[in-house]
Amino acid sequence: MGTAERRRAPEESVTERSQAGRGQRAPDRGIPAQVRAEESVDGERWQGYRTLWVEEPARRHPMPDPVRTAAVRAVLVIAVTLVQAMVAFLCTLAGSWLAFPMVISSVASTVAATWAVVDVWVTRQVWNQRYGVVSEPSSTARSLRRERRARRRQERASLREQERIRRRGGAGQLSHS
Repeated sequence: MGTAERRRAPEESVTERSQAGRGQRAPDRGIPAQVRAEESVDGERWQGYRTLWVEEPARRHPMPDPVRTAAVRAVLVIAVTLVQAMVAFLCTLAGSWLAFPMVISSVASTVAATWAVVDVWVTRQVWNQRYGVVSEPSSTARSLRRERRARRRQERASLREQERIRRRGGAGQLSHS
């Protein structure tokens, strides 16, 4: 979305923007839907097909894969912990023999859930330290980027040198015999 589009976006409704964006994309012909006969894209009539949704660019970058994995794991552990706590509470109210084991397992699950949340935090910090832009002199990411840039610079210089030799007619030879 460009600057001009962003400026006019607030006065447009979501449907108007999606209608405008639909003309720029090819229809997904694998999803059948009822479409009025007068709808067309780029002069081509749709034969009863249209896209289900129009993707809009994300405002923020998605989480890195390791962080997302840790977050999903944490959410699952927390959900199981909450279910266990609720079952323990209900068993206690009912006076069931299962109440004590459920309370013990709920305590253990609470420890595991806390560990899972700390894992998300640590994974995020490690990822930012290794690959993120951290404006600290001790950042590992800074030195890795510096090494990558130096390597790319060296590769470009060697390619330029090879191209210069080829242009001179040397066919890759440094000296003629």
